[in-house]
Amino acid sequence: MLDYLIVGGGIVGLSTAYALGTSNPHARIAVLEKEKTVAYHQTGHNSGVIHSGIYYRPGSLKARFAREGGAKLRALCDARDIPYENCGKVIVAVAPEELPLLDGLYRRGLENRLDLAWLNPEQLHEIEPHARGLKAIHVKSTGIVDYKQVANGLADIISQRGGEIHLNHEVLGIHENKDGVTVECARDSFSSRFLVNCAGLYCDRLAIKEGARPEMRIVPFRGEYYELKPEKRYLVKNLIYPVPNPKFPFLGVHFTRMIDGRVLAGPNAVLGFRREGYRKRDFKLGEFLNAVSYPALWKIAAKNMSYGIGEMARSLSKKRFVAGMKLMIPQIGEEDVFRAQAGVRAQALTRDGVLADDFMMIRHRHALHVLNAPSPAATASLSIGEAICRKVTESAQFV
Repeated sequence: MLDYLIVGGGIVGLSTAYALGTSNPHARIAVLEKEKTVAYHQTGHNSGVIHSGIYYRPGSLKARFAREGGAKLRALCDARDIPYENCGKVIVAVAPEELPLLDGLYRRGLENRLDLAWLNPEQLHEIEPHARGLKAIHVKSTGIVDYKQVANGLADIISQRGGEIHLNHEVLGIHENKDGVTVECARDSFSSRFLVNCAGLYCDRLAIKEGARPEMRIVPFRGEYYELKPEKRYLVKNLIYPVPNPKFPFLGVHFTRMIDGRVLAGPNAVLGFRREGYRKRDFKLGEFLNAVSYPALWKIAAKNMSYGIGEMARSLSKKRFVAGMKLMIPQIGEEDVFRAQAGVRAQALTRDGVLADDFMMIRHRHALHVLNAPSPAATASLSIGEAICRKVTESAQFV
């Protein structure tokens, strides 16, 4: 009998196992991951940014977890010799109508206790010589890291402490009993006093298997990237972001220097036709119907029709995608970039047609379900894991 069984070997699931093991060293802990490695899906397709928390509502979990989690993440990287950089980023207004939004973002950043600086065009040129804009914010606490390395580091610590990580173990069934749960996989079954669902793109499905009735549904959004050719990487020194559209939950096309030196441009955000569909042609009928039959999706689509059409156009046309890049770096041409890997975001939509904006967790019998872990989940993962640990242990009689 395990004490804690975590489903999902992404960075949130691993951080949860790490936090539970830290707070209760004698607990018997196991992680189930259906793929052949940890960090295979959202964590492994992450752009690698250590977020500052500037975008998030002051007082929200996202704002607090980004700031606190970023510090914990850096400390872990220092302890495990995982490379990272505190390179900073600029958020650039390219049109007059964006200036009031940039002012509001600056005030929000100050409320979130961030170290910020205003940049005029000449100062922006000193930091990012090839970027153009009317005004910019320099966010000094933003950084970059390889989250796969972080996830592997956490997995190593969990294993060294005696925890179990079972790869190639997809959950097929969950059965409740008076002492906890029994989880069925193809080759094995596991009994545990408590289950933590960190299944990401399938978290709602797993919650239903356990018997919960979540008031939301995961809808996948694919984010597509282009990569700058090696000889054009000089165009971006660190991170260059646009002023986000406050009516839409995605940040828009931005430039990200990776820890390995590559430079990505993107992502857009288009509806995925399967939950783990990283290519345009990826399609799974049942998952597609599950998304498009959800009335909340159509409510969201109606509110954001023009923006959504623009995202789809950028998905289909390299010329349009590059046009978005040229707003901040006019020198970039279609010949300077090539398609890179895409990612898929597990976006929770509530039944009333709202894109869940903050972390969402529900407790049901012998389980806790993490039903929305949006960006900055990777940055904040260690803080999220600690919060899950508190929720799990505060009423678990066996601890």
